[in-house]
Amino acid sequence: MNPKISIITISYNHKEGLEKTLKSVVSQDYKDFEYVVIDGGSTDGSKELLEKYSDKITSWVSEPDNGIYHALNKGILSATGDYLFFLNAGDLFIDESSLSLAAKEVHTEDIIYFNIEVKGENVNFVKECPSVLSFYFFYKDTLPHQATFMSAKSFKMNGLYDESLKIVADWKWYFEAICFKNLTYKKVNEKFSTFFLDGISSLNSEKVIAERNKVLFTLPSVFTTDALEMDALKSELKELQHFQRSYQHLKKYRLVKLLHQLKLINIPD
Repeated sequence: MNPKISIITISYNHKEGLEKTLKSVVSQDYKDFEYVVIDGGSTDGSKELLEKYSDKITSWVSEPDNGIYHALNKGILSATGDYLFFLNAGDLFIDESSLSLAAKEVHTEDIIYFNIEVKGENVNFVKECPSVLSFYFFYKDTLPHQATFMSAKSFKMNGLYDESLKIVADWKWYFEAICFKNLTYKKVNEKFSTFFLDGISSLNSEKVIAERNKVLFTLPSVFTTDALEMDALKSELKELQHFQRSYQHLKKYRLVKLLHQLKLINIPD
């Protein structure tokens, strides 16, 4: 049997992005999903937009909340699906068959993640996470929530998002779920959704780093020590690879110069 999927969208005063996301969701050819929208009491016409789409939305509210992760937690508590997926206002599925693809993959693992297209001003690339995750990966990076499904039971095992954090509570959730709770996961090497670089985390990199460090440095020092040593080793390796490339270029240059001196080749002035 196909799993029931809960799609959760949160939004606040982002009517234009919300409408794009609504259209992307309702256009899906896979229909065994519920759609939950949590709006933070917007004053830009978002509520009226939700009323317009109310026959396409399973449940929605437009009321003040305490920030991103409070809104996401409200969505989680409202959801009844086997797997939960977060597509925030402004983000889009790659095409109409994205959920059909997901339905084939989300069955047994707790966390299933896909590739994500990232777009911004003069930026367009596909982000791929490794198929084997580690503490060091989460020390440097995170899974894209716009391309990641979590089982409903995983939130019972790992809890809700930490509302004391403003930007990186989803990173903390993945990090603890995989590194400490040993939840199962799987990578699907397919492009799934589009993320636009206009959100709070992409525009506040310094705050992201500060909040991550706040979490990381509450851990036993052995974790951060190992991560810092790995950073140092990677830097040394990068320097060695650069030296090797420079050495190869130098060898080629000396060989060409020698052949020229022997008059075996001609180098124009």
